[in-house]
Amino acid sequence: MKYTKTKAVLNQLVADLSHMSMINHQTHWYMRGPNFLKLPPLMDEFMEEIDSHLDVISERLIALDGSPYSTLKEMAENTKIQDWPGEWDKTTPERLAHLVDGYRYLEDLYQHGIEVSDVEKDFSTQDIFIGLKTAIEKKIWMNQAELGSAPEIDE
Repeated sequence: MKYTKTKAVLNQLVADLSHMSMINHQTHWYMRGPNFLKLPPLMDEFMEEIDSHLDVISERLIALDGSPYSTLKEMAENTKIQDWPGEWDKTTPERLAHLVDGYRYLEDLYQHGIEVSDVEKDFSTQDIFIGLKTAIEKKIWMNQAELGSAPEIDE
């Protein structure tokens, strides 16, 4: 069987991207305070981008004869992104920092995928990982800027 480790990373991304989409959605729903009028539409754009990543990753996994997770139970059991209950006790900056944590995790997972796909010589998947990692790094930068911080991607 080819690309065993690459397919494992792809399926991990299926679970984690699904969860990250929900975290973006939750951030949108539970937002209050300064920047409210501009941030919810941005969260919609972030969700759309994550959903696009999910589609690309899932389709690549299927193209490699893999089987992407496809139930809420599978997503919940396999995601490694921290979950928060939907409560009003978090500020918008705290919620954006939580998004950054999730994006940093995804950045690391994409990097792991880049390395694994290199070893397995699946350069087509590696190209996907590289492009999507770049997009995630942009989201880290954008959220960090909103929080008044540097991206800190190179640390």
